Amino acid sequence: MRTWKLTIAAFLLVALSAVGQQNTGQTPAPSSSPDTPANPAPTTVAPQNMQPGNNPPAPSPVPAATAAPTTMDQVVDRAILREHALITFLQTRTPLVETYLQNLKLDPQMGPSPREDHYFFGRLDLSDSVDRRDYLSGDSSFQNRMLGGFTKLFKFEYKPIGFSWMIFADRDDFDRAHYDFKYVHREFQGDVRCIVFDVTPKKDAGKGRFLGRIWVEDQDFNVVRLNGTYAPRPRNAQFFHMDSWRLNLIPGFWVPAYIYSEEGDFSSGSKDKMAFKAQTRIWGYDLKKNGKEDELTQVLVDSSVKDESPTAQDASPLQAQREWQQQAEDNVVERLQNAGLLAPQGEVDKILMTVVNNLEVTNNIDLPRPVRTRVMLTSPLETFSVGNTIIVSRGLIDVLPDEACLAMVLSHELAHIVLGHNLGSRYAFNDRMLFSDESTYQNLGFRHIPEEETAADKKAVDLLKNSPYAQKLDTAGLFLRELTERGPGLSALLTPHLGNSLSDGKGGIERMSALMTSAPALDPNKLDQIPALPLGGRVKLNPWDDHVELIKAAPVAITSARDKMPFEVTPFFPRLTRYGGGANPGSPTSTANAAPNN
Repeated sequence: MRTWKLTIAAFLLVALSAVGQQNTGQTPAPSSSPDTPANPAPTTVAPQNMQPGNNPPAPSPVPAATAAPTTMDQVVDRAILREHALITFLQTRTPLVETYLQNLKLDPQMGPSPREDHYFFGRLDLSDSVDRRDYLSGDSSFQNRMLGGFTKLFKFEYKPIGFSWMIFADRDDFDRAHYDFKYVHREFQGDVRCIVFDVTPKKDAGKGRFLGRIWVEDQDFNVVRLNGTYAPRPRNAQFFHMDSWRLNLIPGFWVPAYIYSEEGDFSSGSKDKMAFKAQTRIWGYDLKKNGKEDELTQVLVDSSVKDESPTAQDASPLQAQREWQQQAEDNVVERLQNAGLLAPQGEVDKILMTVVNNLEVTNNIDLPRPVRTRVMLTSPLETFSVGNTIIVSRGLIDVLPDEACLAMVLSHELAHIVLGHNLGSRYAFNDRMLFSDESTYQNLGFRHIPEEETAADKKAVDLLKNSPYAQKLDTAGLFLRELTERGPGLSALLTPHLGNSLSDGKGGIERMSALMTSAPALDPNKLDQIPALPLGGRVKLNPWDDHVELIKAAPVAITSARDKMPFEVTPFFPRLTRYGGGANPGSPTSTANAAPNN
């Protein structure tokens, strides 16, 4: 029997134990607004003092300007040059792009609330245009560049490519020949001082031109934020308003990371019939699928050393079975990470493992192989286990209000492992890993039969009752009650693509429903009752290297029921920092509530 040490999970950090929601972290603009940039720095994109292994590869150098700009016209010229340099740099990149959208209805008590939702996930191709290959559809190309359109049945249809289009203001014609630029003022976005311009298309510039505002940082003069729409719109199509943010994750370039879109007017007398909110996330810019090609050059073998350990002998039938399962588990984890669906190992995994450890210690669980945890980078609420690895989606971690709810989710998958409900052994055959990234969802799946799910639920409840979370399960029951309440309008969010869902997609709870029986009733007017959080407020994702960590932000007081926004989409307001100025710059600070201390 192994010796275990019980530890208290750090999952709460600041976010989970505080009442309220995160602030935007936006620093007010300075009072002075001179007409020329102050203390401009020469443009440079060459990386300096980069350490091997931990930093991104150097981008192709762009010639530095001979002199710093001294007028706003020169700033515009430099921003145009930098925008074209970014477009060129990204031509070889194929990042992943995810859009989650909620159509809205007006609830008298909760305000605009989801009535139905949509989910799009694919890979961008930035080589010649902004195109995408979808993971969830057999259609590999979207030729229609409109953000939305009307079908022959007059039903509005969203085009996934549209929500990815605003990574650039204008990919082909962002120049003075097509646009007018008007200086507005200076303001800070996080730690970065920016020069703000209004951008309008010239007369006869053509359809689908950017109309809005850009923020240009005042050192290398890269565009760091775009806010606006496209105009004029063609017949039978609709351009949406979007707010697009970039992060300085590599020297010299700010790469597109977040796009928020919103439409709708719920004021009295409004004729606006369409209302929605959508979040688009982009990641996987630097996916490395052949990072071990030089591994043999780093391995030294002493031929005089012999392995005398018991594992040097032939494996017993049981050992062989476990090694086979381990091989399948490793194959799946590696394939998902190479496809950009799984975050590399990091701090969030350690936090999840602390909760698993607490469950194991208090229940005297001693498994032959250690349990591992990993974070899937997608938004739909799902979990699954393959071998002894528990995988939880980023979206699910985002909306869980406290550590007891996290323990509920992890206990169910731990119960599958304890009960021997192993899935995925067929993936020990390596030929089953040879498929395109876009067909991942068609080639992998980890759903249990109903009988195993029922047995895992029962075992998980027993594990929780013997754990440090036994007296805190009311919040887990409240979370499931809120999921039941909101479920009918969240079918896309509740649809798993690889694993198991908490709900049937129509509001019925399929897992851990026994915890609802002892939970208190939902009361939206009780401001300290936070059954679930909005999306995007818990986990921050580095779009360049895919690492994740928990957001640390000061709480903001909740003053009405409408501030709670359980499972809802909220805007992005990342705190911008320059490369090298802080760890994992630009954490998204979209609204997040947290549960009260228990």
